[in-house]
Amino acid sequence: MMTRRSIHTAIVGALALVSAAAHAQSYPARPVKLIVPYAAGGPTDTFARALADAWGKKLGQVLVVENRTGAGTLVGTDAVAKAQPDGYTILLTTVAHAVNPSIHDKMPYRTVEDFAPVGMAAKAPLVIVVNKNFPAQNLQEFIGYIKDHPGKVNYGSAGVGSAPHLGAELLNYMTGSKTEHVPYRGSAPAMQDVIGGHLAFMMDSAPTGLAQVKAGTVRLIATTMGQRLPQTPDTPAVAEVVPKYEAYTWNAVFAPAQTPAPVIAKLNTSLKEALQDPGLQKQAYDMGLVLEKNPQPQALAAFLGGELAKWGQVAKAAKMTAN
Repeated sequence: MMTRRSIHTAIVGALALVSAAAHAQSYPARPVKLIVPYAAGGPTDTFARALADAWGKKLGQVLVVENRTGAGTLVGTDAVAKAQPDGYTILLTTVAHAVNPSIHDKMPYRTVEDFAPVGMAAKAPLVIVVNKNFPAQNLQEFIGYIKDHPGKVNYGSAGVGSAPHLGAELLNYMTGSKTEHVPYRGSAPAMQDVIGGHLAFMMDSAPTGLAQVKAGTVRLIATTMGQRLPQTPDTPAVAEVVPKYEAYTWNAVFAPAQTPAPVIAKLNTSLKEALQDPGLQKQAYDMGLVLEKNPQPQALAAFLGGELAKWGQVAKAAKMTAN
């Protein structure tokens, strides 16, 4: 026998379902805010704006990029975690999302539970570049040199927990080498110190690193995806000498947890279509990015779980901390 309370609960539940369905049918009825937890003008922001342009055309609404910086991406990410789960505020983030729980003592949000995956958008490989006078001439010699000189080879990165920092520490972890990390406020000053001979090497994003290689200021040793890059077919991947090594940053889209499934589906479908846009594909190639061919929410959830475990191990071994 149904009580008055159970009838009330059933009615409320039914009304909520009807409301969610109506919202999904009309979505999107206004511009969608794409929060990027990085500064304007950087590689993540540049890709976000190119993606937003192509994606908005497929979604049928403008995607407005909003830069929310601070605390190593925590500020912008937290803004999305606490936003209304209606599909009008979404996040484009990077590998930092998987690293932050391991390097921050306190997190303002839960990395998995507070977000609904929409899909992977792109992967951004790194390149290893060395000072022109560095003794090693190729990847095999480079690995041998850093293993033979523990604690005596320094490298720079854009900061603690950045993709280049992670990539270099993963190399230490997998080869048993010990190189010394020098964090900078951004990759540009680190690159200048590689050029000037104050640092032996660094990992950098493919576009900026390859620009310096082309200018003749540094030498290219390797790339960090699991296979060679189409942009540099004659340059080996680290995995050719260190099996299973793979390090890159990525650009993935998340919505707040509890965003209705039909809204996630619309976002995902339009994201897939945007990633097939020839104009975006050309821009991504020029940025050194590898676009995802078939982004799926479930695949992103599984990928994030793997990244949390992988980088958690590396952060622990390297004693990384952002505090």
